[in-house]
Amino acid sequence: MSAAAVGGFTALAVCGVTVLLAVVRLVRGPTVADRVVALDLLSAVGVGVMAAWAVAADDAVYLDVALLVALLAFLGTVAFATYAEEGKEGGQ
Repeated sequence: MSAAAVGGFTALAVCGVTVLLAVVRLVRGPTVADRVVALDLLSAVGVGVMAAWAVAADDAVYLDVALLVALLAFLGTVAFATYAEEGKEGGQ
């Protein structure tokens, strides 16, 4: 097993712990913004998992999927920020 594969599997283990902590914040988050940040973190960790798996499997096709997930997560975050800003202006 190469050093890159060992590093990839180590990164996958760290991402697993991060997912557990983010799910705790997603469930316990007192506000909607906390839950959105937790979902954004989960998508970022998902991108990291795909990148680590691409290194471990020595297959670059997972990087294309990671890029697509990152772009969709960005659009979701922008949509929530727009929604939150409109809600703030409507309440004044």
